[in-house]
Amino acid sequence: MTQTAYVYILANKKNGTLYTGVTSDLKCRMYQHKHHLIEGFTRKYDVTRLVWFEQGEDISAAISLEKKIKNRNRQWKTTLIERDNPDWADLAADWVD
Repeated sequence: MTQTAYVYILANKKNGTLYTGVTSDLKCRMYQHKHHLIEGFTRKYDVTRLVWFEQGEDISAAISLEKKIKNRNRQWKTTLIERDNPDWADLAADWVD
């Protein structure tokens, strides 16, 4: 059985600091980010707003897409986000308490 995976981009504010990640459980990972349970970049820069995500066919496809996104420049990432989320709204706002 293939495990679902997600590639996601977080921001700390509109046009702010960006973080790209991959996970098999997006809701759980967002809880971890929003409650600063993960050491590192997202905690240090308070990057907790889910501004873009895409479901991959499996974890290897998601990791491949994550690498592609990480290798792109900021303008490309901004265009990707604003295509579906022009206001940079937190797409996980209703998921996590």
